Amino acid sequence: MSITLEQVSKEYNNAAAVSDVTAHIDEGELFVLLGPSGSGKSTLLRAIAGLTPIDHGRIVLHGRDVTNLGARDREVGFVFQNYALFRHMTVADNVEFALRARRVRSAERRRRRAELLKLVALEGYENRLPSELSGGQQQRVALARALAHEPRVLLLDEPFGALDAKIRDELRRAIRDIQRAVGITTVLVTHDQEEAFSMADRIGVMDRGRLQEVGEPRTLYQQPGTRFVATFLGAANLVLGPYGYRDVQLGESYFEVDRWSNSLRTGDEAAVVVRPEDVSLAARREQLPVLAVGSARVVEVQFVGAIERVRLTADATATLASALQPGAATLGIEASRTARDVESFPLAVGDDVYFGFKRMHALPTPISSLRLVGTEQNSVAELGAMPLVKELSERMRIEPLRYQAGSEQPERVRGLPVIALDEEMNLSGVLEMLEKGARQVLALTAGGSQVQRMLIYVEPSSCGREAALAAAASLARHLTIDVGMLVRDEDGVDGAACYRDLLDLRNESLRLHGLDMRTEMFRGDAVAAIKERLVTSDEQTLLVIGLTSPERCNDLVDELRALLRSQPPAAILFVSGRDEQPAEAAPKAYAFAL
Repeated sequence: MSITLEQVSKEYNNAAAVSDVTAHIDEGELFVLLGPSGSGKSTLLRAIAGLTPIDHGRIVLHGRDVTNLGARDREVGFVFQNYALFRHMTVADNVEFALRARRVRSAERRRRRAELLKLVALEGYENRLPSELSGGQQQRVALARALAHEPRVLLLDEPFGALDAKIRDELRRAIRDIQRAVGITTVLVTHDQEEAFSMADRIGVMDRGRLQEVGEPRTLYQQPGTRFVATFLGAANLVLGPYGYRDVQLGESYFEVDRWSNSLRTGDEAAVVVRPEDVSLAARREQLPVLAVGSARVVEVQFVGAIERVRLTADATATLASALQPGAATLGIEASRTARDVESFPLAVGDDVYFGFKRMHALPTPISSLRLVGTEQNSVAELGAMPLVKELSERMRIEPLRYQAGSEQPERVRGLPVIALDEEMNLSGVLEMLEKGARQVLALTAGGSQVQRMLIYVEPSSCGREAALAAAASLARHLTIDVGMLVRDEDGVDGAACYRDLLDLRNESLRLHGLDMRTEMFRGDAVAAIKERLVTSDEQTLLVIGLTSPERCNDLVDELRALLRSQPPAAILFVSGRDEQPAEAAPKAYAFAL
């Protein structure tokens, strides 16, 4: 049985536990929901089981909408974290419990029980009580009970949490073998990365109620799409380097990467992931078997059995900086070495070495760093204290760079510059950042309040659509907010064609950027449609506006300023979809895609 989740959301006490989760799980697949405690994975599992009602969205099991059906009618088996065995019942009675409730004949119950106990390797344990079993054996009984009524979906909620390492490993193999033998669609919830890697066909990584990424284990580890997934799935070095046509410069060398449409462009700053096992060390530059990046000093050596972990510190440069602390003078680098590496080249604290990278992966995000730009009205300190800035800095794991008004600023602006608009909603600061090469600018109003929702507007034919969706997705992944998009229903255009474009836009956002959103169509003036939605909502809004090429007329800027004065959102993200051009040739005005 396949499982389809469409924009599933659940709130507790006005706090989102699950936000707009959309995913498809194939028939017979073992799908793992992975994430830290409180990420919403267990809530989502209980929603699939019918144990927790959802506030919005749809749950489809094998083509049947079960959103409003109870747990018993969904044909699912559930294994709880604490096993939930009946302590006064024998193993036989526990396994047969669901069959008794369904009034299955005794002969059929015994046959099914014997079959299941053989499957979970507990033959001969029928008359034992749960208290007479080990933790691993109790878990096998819970699994047999969940499979007794022949469910079409099996749901496992952190089933190995209370077991020791050896039993956990054995039980993982057993459950994986049983799942393959039965061919049942299975969803497993865990916060253990090793467990997810060893069992999953595919992994869905969750954080703060949102499904961050879905993919095969190896792909997610080697080619993550977000900072969170890169750092959550094992150790990772996060560094910054300038992006070219098909390469990123890191220190002394250039590394070829894939090119993403409208995400990274020549001259942009790229956030790069390098796993510790992909860092090579040598006493001399010419001894490195890979491209040299630079030199560093050993500050820590740890023996952890099969490998040795080495922590180094290197000087930050214009082509190699820390993605966690972009303005720091140094950056830390983690490397892991095999026993053969240690034997051939022993290291001690204080040694100077050269390092290079075997592999690297540039994150396909246009937001590589946060850059706070103070003004005479709002200092950098005031900007950094605003709730939205603090939330983004914490959740994106970025220490912002700070530029005060009047101080020397770079000729070309990279990353995400953040400014505060004055009471007049003067957009000159936004345009100045775009003229200096910024791809997006976050402008704050009303003290940079925390936001509850995101409202996106770009024209379907706008060249800024992909850029706007990529930037919006980068922020939405890190904020627990509702996301909506306005799509213009053009007069004189076939209604079916407009509807198809709306669906294409949503699918494009989900496929390319992992961002699911509610979409709605409007007719008439875009500024009026935006204002209507700002007026009719009490929620603090992050407004995302796409910018088109400079050839378009700039006659709506005054109208937009009037809107911001009368009904200011908490923040506005301006995204440029312009073609590449040098900073010195940048136009003095931009057209809004309205």
